[in-house]
Amino acid sequence: MLGQQFYHETMRKVVVAFGTIFNNINIVRKNNSGTIIQKMKVPLAYGPAQKFLTRLDNDPSLKNKVAVTLPRIGFEIANLAYDPVRKLNRVQKFKKVKSTDKNRLDVQYMPVPYNLDFSLYVMAKNSDDALQIVEQILPYFQPDYTITLNDMSDMGIKRDVPIILSSVSYEDSYQGNFEERRAIMYTMTFTAKFYLYGPVTSDKVIKTVQVDQYTDMPVNAPKREQRYTVTPNPITADADDNFGFNETTSFFEDAKNFDEVSGTDKEDA
Repeated sequence: MLGQQFYHETMRKVVVAFGTIFNNINIVRKNNSGTIIQKMKVPLAYGPAQKFLTRLDNDPSLKNKVAVTLPRIGFEIANLAYDPVRKLNRVQKFKKVKSTDKNRLDVQYMPVPYNLDFSLYVMAKNSDDALQIVEQILPYFQPDYTITLNDMSDMGIKRDVPIILSSVSYEDSYQGNFEERRAIMYTMTFTAKFYLYGPVTSDKVIKTVQVDQYTDMPVNAPKREQRYTVTPNPITADADDNFGFNETTSFFEDAKNFDEVSGTDKEDA
């Protein structure tokens, strides 16, 4: 079972899609008269909050040429867990005719449900900037926001992935004298409910089903009496076409049996 290399980039797609939700948030700053004096897009990056806070602590005077710009948004994966509530029938399969060979099927078993937890950090140096960002996020999660992922492009599978807001917390790291830099941080936790897919295998398309029926089964020489055959109509139909079936019933009085190797009827030796 294990050892077959495959990588569908499913988790990567979920992480990218999650970050894309928050990559176009803007804030404005106004003077006392209400006139807009600055408008800026809030930068987004993948990484833990402690990474950015440590960078702030190392440069409290902002004298270095490279500093962490606030406000900003950061996010990271917090946990990955199996979700038994959404378990699917493990023996069912997805099937799709191969684009390069109409006589073969791409086959894949049902996916496995998992929950991917994210932590999203909103960091700002003043309260109004932080509140603007938070207020542009929370109304869309009630408590979930659903995105559509192209899960398996080779199999033509698209799936809705709900992203659920679990909690919101607040922290103000301002301490000490006026020379120290302040960092206000809102932490939001989310859960993305997605599926992981196994490898894709290839099978031949079955276009003929044949069953020989017997009313008597002697040990050494069974005699067939009836054959039931089913073929698609039209015979040239592919597995994903709209087609019917031709059913044929044949009767025999000989002692021949069908030989699977040659595909013909032969008498037993």
